[in-house]
Amino acid sequence: MKLTLGPILYYWPADTLRRFYEAAATWPVEVVYLGETVCSKRRSFRFDDWMETARRLAEAGKEVVLSTLALLEAESELKTLRRICGNGEFLVEANDMAAVQLLSKAGQPFVAGPTLNLYNPRSLEVLARRGLKRWVPPLELDRQTLADFLQALPEGVETELFAWGRMPLAFSARCYTARAYDLPKDDCQYRCLDHPDGFTLRTQEGQPFLAVNGIQTQSALTCNLLPETAEAARMGIDLLRISPQAHHMERIVEAFRRAVAGEEPPELEKRMPAGGCNGYWHGRAGIR
Repeated sequence: MKLTLGPILYYWPADTLRRFYEAAATWPVEVVYLGETVCSKRRSFRFDDWMETARRLAEAGKEVVLSTLALLEAESELKTLRRICGNGEFLVEANDMAAVQLLSKAGQPFVAGPTLNLYNPRSLEVLARRGLKRWVPPLELDRQTLADFLQALPEGVETELFAWGRMPLAFSARCYTARAYDLPKDDCQYRCLDHPDGFTLRTQEGQPFLAVNGIQTQSALTCNLLPETAEAARMGIDLLRISPQAHHMERIVEAFRRAVAGEEPPELEKRMPAGGCNGYWHGRAGIR
């Protein structure tokens, strides 16, 4: 199995992004996803900055994939989407059907991101005829359902499992972070910069429940499928996705490298913002 570094889901300053990807160029990941997938107001990097970063990572031997927004709301966002899909150098991860339409019309292969909500093999067959190269299953699919998918997978289509990170659960036209600060979305003052891993919501009993990340709602707990690496390999999973967080990334990547190599990985419980979960994998509530 290959290891992939997913797109950064949070709003980080430009200097932080540069340092992160300079370090990532040396990590044992084969594929790196770049780009903004949550909010178009996050402009620490613009299109040219992402392309420059992509070329540097490619020179370091990484396969680079450019990721697109999951929720499009304005013509300006469609304009950026067209530039990404027509970049002419790198594979694109489509996170909504507008990207699929642009890429398939241009005859370009693409990755289907987890927000495309592909829940049956027939959907994969339709997209495979339009250029699907790789898909990331919806995060709530359990291992048995995924095993059934793999038995009916179209020829040549790879499967990439979301194996680490706070899970994206929902998107909204409203910005929850701005609302938490009693600010309108159009004047959010970029408060997401204050929360490099989102901010955690807890129940009245103090249990971590959700994480707020702009217009995106995430799980508060980190999906941790490190202990399931061997089973995922036996099932035929091709790639494991590690979703970036603000701290400990080098150690997290190294733990997965060791697991993929059949070695005993270190415990990662202390590397999570609010603890871990793997309930969806086992067909239970995701928070378990």
